[in-house]
Amino acid sequence: MKLIKSIFQPLNIDRKVALITIVSTLLLLVFSYHNITPSTEINQTVLFFVIPLLFIVLVFRESPRDYGLALGDWRAGLVITLGGIALMTPVIWSLAKLDPTSQSYYRGMTASLPWNTFFQIFGWEFLFRGWITLGYARKFGANALWIQAVPFALMHIGKPEIETLSTVFGGFAFGWIAYRTRSFLYPFLIHWYIFTLIVLVASGTLG
Repeated sequence: MKLIKSIFQPLNIDRKVALITIVSTLLLLVFSYHNITPSTEINQTVLFFVIPLLFIVLVFRESPRDYGLALGDWRAGLVITLGGIALMTPVIWSLAKLDPTSQSYYRGMTASLPWNTFFQIFGWEFLFRGWITLGYARKFGANALWIQAVPFALMHIGKPEIETLSTVFGGFAFGWIAYRTRSFLYPFLIHWYIFTLIVLVASGTLG
């Protein structure tokens, strides 16, 4: 009897963690399988920013500030952003110049710069670093940084291999910045800069 009770004992599941997990997973799958509009940028903005934002306000009844839609610790954010850009510029430049796969992959993405990369990365960073990281952090603390890095890395499958292999560490770093500053804006700025630089260098526009 005790065994039966233990099997059917209700699980102590955190409702918000469950909803964040379910909603974010479904949004990533919908994005992978469907083009809801002809524009990738609009699709990512709607799926990765607008829908999570509506859940925060209408379902959780919380402030978007709690999920990183704020300046947060802007002094630390400014220092980290400038430092991250300075650190990553030579690394990205070298990898993009040496990797023929990156050159082929990004060649056709220069026409709409910088706004195409802006809107793609804005949605991604809100989903992963605002909605998931800061949402999970309430339950899991700093362990949320590794948890959110996994789906972030998996969503890069199909991109150049060297870039994809780095994303579990890059995802952790972006998560740490959001966790440290309580804002997704600073990892967004760094990620936007890195993505734009990769496109420019890999396509041959720079260098």
